[in-house]
Amino acid sequence: MLHIRAATDADWPAIWSVLEPTFRRGDTYTFATDVTEAEARHAWMNLPAATFVACDAQGAVLGTYVIKANQPGHGSHVSNCGYVVSEAARGLGVASALCEHSQQEAVRMGFRAMQFNFVVSTNEGAVRLWRKLGFAIVGTLPGAFRHPQHGFVDAFVMFKQLQQP
Repeated sequence: MLHIRAATDADWPAIWSVLEPTFRRGDTYTFATDVTEAEARHAWMNLPAATFVACDAQGAVLGTYVIKANQPGHGSHVSNCGYVVSEAARGLGVASALCEHSQQEAVRMGFRAMQFNFVVSTNEGAVRLWRKLGFAIVGTLPGAFRHPQHGFVDAFVMFKQLQQP
């Protein structure tokens, strides 16, 4: 049984244990591979409008996401999210559940759409999942991501309308 709830400060060590391997690998997020824990905590816990965790029946954190306005002012009706799932929980539907939850949360928060600004093209599982969940690639940023194994690869801008204008 998966339970998604708002993150608390007490969740940070578990969240960091999910984020750190992904950030250190450097193949899906633009964070520097040597990002400090304090920098990551500020970016994941303080800057977003909200941070959530997905927990198993025993309360272990399996994944996390952040939600915020994609842009300030006249662009603030479009949300932006970032998701990370623990290595151990990959393939168990956690990312799908987090994305579906984030869309509901975005609507609850008054957002009308969701945009992912920088989906690395080689992150094929994420691209496939976001498409399955109704997101369209609306732009390609040629060579915008410096992948540690593949060199310069494209990044996609993906978008989904959540409420009709």
